[in-house]
Amino acid sequence: MAEVTFNKLEKVYSNGFKAVHGIDLTIKDGEFMVIVGPSGCAKSTTLRMLAGLETISGGEVRIGERIVNNLVPKDRGIAMVFQNYALYPHMTVRENLAFGLKLAKLSKEKIDEQVNEAAKILELEELMDRLPRQLSGGQAQRVAVGRAIVKKPDVFLFDEPLSNLDAKLRASMRIRISDLHKQLKKSGKPATSVYVTHDQTEAMTMGDRICVMKLGHIMQVDTPDNLYHYPKNMFVAGFIGAPEMNIKPSKLVERDGQVALVVGNSTLALNASQQDKVKAYLGQDVFFGVRPEYVSVSLTPFAESHSQGELIRVENMGHEFFMYLKVDNFELTCRMTSEQARVIIASAMHKTVYFQFDMDKCHIFDAKTERNISLA
Repeated sequence: MAEVTFNKLEKVYSNGFKAVHGIDLTIKDGEFMVIVGPSGCAKSTTLRMLAGLETISGGEVRIGERIVNNLVPKDRGIAMVFQNYALYPHMTVRENLAFGLKLAKLSKEKIDEQVNEAAKILELEELMDRLPRQLSGGQAQRVAVGRAIVKKPDVFLFDEPLSNLDAKLRASMRIRISDLHKQLKKSGKPATSVYVTHDQTEAMTMGDRICVMKLGHIMQVDTPDNLYHYPKNMFVAGFIGAPEMNIKPSKLVERDGQVALVVGNSTLALNASQQDKVKAYLGQDVFFGVRPEYVSVSLTPFAESHSQGELIRVENMGHEFFMYLKVDNFELTCRMTSEQARVIIASAMHKTVYFQFDMDKCHIFDAKTERNISLA
């Protein structure tokens, strides 16, 4: 069993700076967990405490039933893939793959078996006699992953392993690492994987679940779909998604006996379920959030309630367009398919257009706590 548990985990440095603030997290046996957040959020520090490369200031780290706080890395049943590959430059690919197994004093037959198995999985057979300097970045990273595989660990740890690769190679390696995890699961030799990144695309495409961190605190742990559609707070709502969610200061007011939302010069009616959730905040400042794909834009007024703005900027992504509207004193982003957007762009650049929100998909955040008060 390789369930990983953080219980009140803390990291305090000698100068008194507290990097990790008593976090609790359970990573299920065989799960692929991604820890994501901006620079300085302590995601790598957390991973390094799990690996035994950083001392733990407080709390517990468990791998399976064992508390591993005081165990050296080699005794924790983990294998780590680093950002900088960490290959031995004077050793061939085969020797790099075999090195850890030789230190473990495995037989030559067992070493050859495990090295050849890893080489086959990662398509390294034709590279086995090359030195690291003769490899591309993608090949070198596959060797680094292979060196972790051969150990057959209980837990794989990945510390931003793709950040040094170009965009195309990152996409390719994302698929390889995800497929590797699934392949090991199917083979009956599953390993728990903990993957640290600042790249939300990696997080959303690779993780069974994602742990979003900010300044040493966990903001939300959930599936990619739930993080996107049901963010528990304003930080997660703004961090997950590209382009990011539109989040604007607003106020809840009463209109005709109902709670409504004032955003800029627009007053938006809330649906029945939202009324019940937010009525306790009537009269208070809040933040309104809506993802760009839930903003509809038209050259003519909508039959229902609508607002208007000026189309000031367009980003052509090929299969879709990001359209930016100047509305009152803020900017609004909308996302449209190419066919829909081209008609509008052709005649409305720097002119007035009309828009409306899908209010069933909007979010309302408490201005003080930043908690999503529109969730059940």
